[in-house]
Amino acid sequence: MLNEKLMDYNMWEATVPAVIRNDVLWKQKVYRLGLYVAEIGWQDVSKLVKDRRTISIADQLNRALGSISANIAEGYSRGSGKDRCRFYEYALGSAREARDWYYKARHILGEDEVLERMEQLSQIARLLLTMLPSERDIAFREDQGTYEVGSEHK
Repeated sequence: MLNEKLMDYNMWEATVPAVIRNDVLWKQKVYRLGLYVAEIGWQDVSKLVKDRRTISIADQLNRALGSISANIAEGYSRGSGKDRCRFYEYALGSAREARDWYYKARHILGEDEVLERMEQLSQIARLLLTMLPSERDIAFREDQGTYEVGSEHK
């Protein structure tokens, strides 16, 4: 778990259980970053929930941050490029949404902290935007040959 002092990425990565690190999905940098921003987001959400004016922002931010890695994992498990892209696009939307909620929370969290989080989320968005075009080209398609209907039943 996170201490009062915020963990940097390398420190955090060393604390991730082997059951997660041994999964092939762990090789995806964008997934690791998604997990990381969700983890460090807990500290930010905890600050926001203490002020009744920002409870709704805390909830929305928490949902958006958690959705990033969850959608990447879901997309990675899909069999076609089209299906993978759909979930990667959801993750992209969640990263952009979280960035928006951070901007709105800057008065409570502080400008420097928010800018750092927004940069991490922008890095996730850039990675996803790079992945999407190549994933769209990878799809399982039916053979382009013709089917003969009923020829073997004569």
